[in-house]
Amino acid sequence: MAIPDYQTLMLPVLRVLGDQKEHAIRDVVATLSDEFGLSAEVRRQRLQSGVLTMNNRVAWARVYLGKAGLLETAGRGVLRITPRGLEVLGERPNRIDVRFLERFPEFVAFRTARAHAGSDQAETGTPKTGESEQTPEEALDVAYGRLRVTLEAELLEQIRAATPAFFESLVIDLLVAMGYGGTIADAGQAVGRAGDGGIDGIIKEDRLGLDAIYVQAKRWENTVGRPDIQRFAGALQGHRARKGVFITTSSFSKDARDYALSIDSKIVLIDGPELAKLMIDHNVGVSAVRSYEIKKIDSDYFNEGDG
Repeated sequence: MAIPDYQTLMLPVLRVLGDQKEHAIRDVVATLSDEFGLSAEVRRQRLQSGVLTMNNRVAWARVYLGKAGLLETAGRGVLRITPRGLEVLGERPNRIDVRFLERFPEFVAFRTARAHAGSDQAETGTPKTGESEQTPEEALDVAYGRLRVTLEAELLEQIRAATPAFFESLVIDLLVAMGYGGTIADAGQAVGRAGDGGIDGIIKEDRLGLDAIYVQAKRWENTVGRPDIQRFAGALQGHRARKGVFITTSSFSKDARDYALSIDSKIVLIDGPELAKLMIDHNVGVSAVRSYEIKKIDSDYFNEGDG
């Protein structure tokens, strides 16, 4: 089963607290994970920030219920239900969501403040009457993903439109940015100079040159097939080489990928989409426009403790 959205979790969270005992948030997460029958694999799902998805959704359900005055914090990472929360449970609602919580003035004030901050505002400038089922972190993940996919596509178009000489330079920049080839000068002297039986270059695996990586870089439109990889593998054997990287602006056939996995030599295949991803990850050909730093409460700071 998939992880429920944070609005679906609001009523279950309140029900867990309905025994009027204090509950650690981590225990609430564990209880609800069992209640919804989440598999171990689903429980390990994380957002791009690294936060466990279930933890994130329970946390936001807690925030909204707290803003409506249905639960409160009883200590670091500990929750308890309020008298208002007990009254709500007594109504036996089928669901608690944002629309349900709008009956409470504290929650409306919270939503209005968010709208004024621009985080919950429609294009007309008026607050939305509904709420996404995504948590704010998930919405950021989705937006980032869309921007990333668009950038990858645009980047690949630029690469395919470039000259072979520029593509060679691009490959050098990327390999050095990834930590291979030593310096730009070292890699520039190696890549594009070999021209020996299917090898376009030989670069250092590290700055000390303890091992070598053989490179084949092709700005192609047609699919790279098994024969192309076989020729590259043969060239590696001719040099008694163990490692190679085949980079192309196009794609690899299934036979080509299967063959690369079946031989003793380690050949890494980088197609056009993967090339674009690596360039973004290593800041080659792209520049940052804006960055956001997501922060959370530092619970340790507020732990008064004994000393």
